Amino acid sequence: MERSKSKIAIAMSGGIDSSATAAILVEQGLDVIGLTVHMWKDGSRCCSVEDVGRARKVAWSLGIEHYVLNAEEMFNTEIVNPFIKEYLNGRTPSPCVICNQKIKFGFLLTRAIQFDCAALATGHYAKIEERNGQYHLLKARDISKDQSYFLHRLSQKQLAHISFPLADMIKKEHVLPIASRKGLPTTSTSESQDLCFVADGEYGQFVEKHAPETPKTGRIIDTTGKTIGTHKGIHNYTVGQRRGLGISSTDPLYVTNIDPLQNTIVVGTREHTRTQSCILTDVHWIAGSPPSATNEYAVRIRYRHEAAPARIEHLDNRKTLVTFQEPQFAITPGQAGVIYDGNEVLGGGWIE
Repeated sequence: MERSKSKIAIAMSGGIDSSATAAILVEQGLDVIGLTVHMWKDGSRCCSVEDVGRARKVAWSLGIEHYVLNAEEMFNTEIVNPFIKEYLNGRTPSPCVICNQKIKFGFLLTRAIQFDCAALATGHYAKIEERNGQYHLLKARDISKDQSYFLHRLSQKQLAHISFPLADMIKKEHVLPIASRKGLPTTSTSESQDLCFVADGEYGQFVEKHAPETPKTGRIIDTTGKTIGTHKGIHNYTVGQRRGLGISSTDPLYVTNIDPLQNTIVVGTREHTRTQSCILTDVHWIAGSPPSATNEYAVRIRYRHEAAPARIEHLDNRKTLVTFQEPQFAITPGQAGVIYDGNEVLGGGWIE
């Protein structure tokens, strides 16, 4: 059966962005249905039972059909368990990237198509352009809210069925009047940088709760191998961390390395944390093939990092060497390294 081009699904979390997006689509006269995915029993935002209730109220207010889908088992398998394993391996994961790839634009997009929708819309701040049958992922106009970093693992097939109606919003503040004009029952406009399934950013406590066998203490050593303190479990630390080390020193000390095999944390000066190159593994290219390695690009090594000029070298199909013009602070294993050409996301991989 051919899908109607005027029928579109909106991923609804109950928050201001997805609610305003739903209102925009309704105002455009499209046949809109709301989809909310329940992913975690104790979620702090965007996937809990409370969020499902808020999304349902918004859908009722807009007069659109609303469906709740359960993805708890998939979320636990694909997102939560790898998140815990990464911390236990001394790495700092970026689960939102995988959630976008496999849950929001995997599971949820598949369901939208099964509902005969032409596309799935979300409240993400990013932009998609189609040129000669090829889809391109670009930064949002409001760079301060841009979320393209978290979307770099999307494929051509996914981008062909995704819509980001907020892409051209100059400022997030321009979204608020949309919800107000429609009288939508949104209760909060505050934002959080915490993960949706970890309350109050207590990552270490979350890991210990779900992996009680985790070692609680170990040695903190300096760059010469000398023991200078005791850590509280490697899952409580990340490369570049300065606060909470519990070490007295004339110079500020930072975590420079985490060794899960020896259960040690290595610390050094800020200069010890600066590195000029890194290897990205499991690299994904949005175009389906790698870009030229002769050009210079910009690479972000974490969400709030300003993309830095760099050269790339393709080591094999799924591994890329990134060499920056200048050494970068705290290149962290487990985080995503995302490669940009101007405002366009080319792809990325996991920092090794």
